[in-house]
Amino acid sequence: MKQHLYNGVIFLADKNKSENYKFVQNRKCEFFPCHKTNEPHKFNCLFCFCPLYVLKDKCGGNFTYTDKGIKDCSDCTIPHDEGGYEYIMSKIGKVIEIASQKGTTSI
Repeated sequence: MKQHLYNGVIFLADKNKSENYKFVQNRKCEFFPCHKTNEPHKFNCLFCFCPLYVLKDKCGGNFTYTDKGIKDCSDCTIPHDEGGYEYIMSKIGKVIEIASQKGTTSI
């Protein structure tokens, strides 16, 4: 196995493996597709819940805030589109940084 450093995150990669891990689709899901699309055969369910949500207005997606201040990503398809895996991985270092911060959370 070869190690790759990508945006501060170490990934193990086997050069003999495919890249099928970048695409998952669950057509049996009662919400499929969860966003409007003209190409359901290309709809990627890998990031069913977007890991970039925590980045708030720095995620780069097409979102709005509701009147109650809740982030609404209904119009964002970045995690589900071609290139979505690469986009999310380009920002995952910041997500890990936020998740690694010590302190209390109000859960």
